[in-house]
Amino acid sequence: MLLSELKDFTQHCDMALHDCTMTLLCSDPAYWDLVNPMQGPEDLSYAEKHHIPSRFLRVKDDGTTALRVMRTPDPNVPFDLDQIARYALIFGRPGMENTWQGIAVDFAYRMHWQTLFRFALCRALCANSAGKTTLVCWMALVMACLGMYREAIDAFNKVYDDPFAAQYGPQLTITQVHVPDNKVRNFSDDDTIRVLLYNCIPVEWVDHAYTYGVVYLEQQFHHPTMSLDIFREVDDERLERLRMYRTPAAIPQ
Repeated sequence: MLLSELKDFTQHCDMALHDCTMTLLCSDPAYWDLVNPMQGPEDLSYAEKHHIPSRFLRVKDDGTTALRVMRTPDPNVPFDLDQIARYALIFGRPGMENTWQGIAVDFAYRMHWQTLFRFALCRALCANSAGKTTLVCWMALVMACLGMYREAIDAFNKVYDDPFAAQYGPQLTITQVHVPDNKVRNFSDDDTIRVLLYNCIPVEWVDHAYTYGVVYLEQQFHHPTMSLDIFREVDDERLERLRMYRTPAAIPQ
């Protein structure tokens, strides 16, 4: 996939700027028609219908033109982490300041699986809207506070006759949360807990996402999307809860 993306980039780059690898990709028949599992549709009528700019078109080795856009991860398969990792590697801008919040990437561009899982969970629960950033933020902060969700489940079981029953799959029923723009400022950690309870998210999944919450907090201290006072309070509570509950074990892959 990465070779395919590099070749697409090479074909739109001045030949004077090609290095040895770029020259090899264009001249060696072994690298022609590389398969890209994330490649978008080939039908150019799709480009005309959706007014896709010409810069997203590429010339194939046989001289025909095709789209070079990538498919977004399938929303009907929200936990296909391989697919999400490929997409994030291309469009997540790892190594730059404006990255996808919460996903840990090392210098070899390897993605931390637990943080990627939490990103997928949040993507499944939060509908696309102007307030999605705030919803994602509060979800990450709840993940950073060990035991908060477990305590909420215990309180739920004391109030209601039917105990909380988590859903583990393989088929999941997820109801995305959509908060009107004029009410998103009132969203809080309590609302996040209600979303998790309503969707019957297992407490093990939330514990598994602890690393995502820590990475998200660290990134927010450098580029905050809300008041720093909120993040300082959450981090103080995180440290206190960490002393109480210890770092949770990850779910085996």
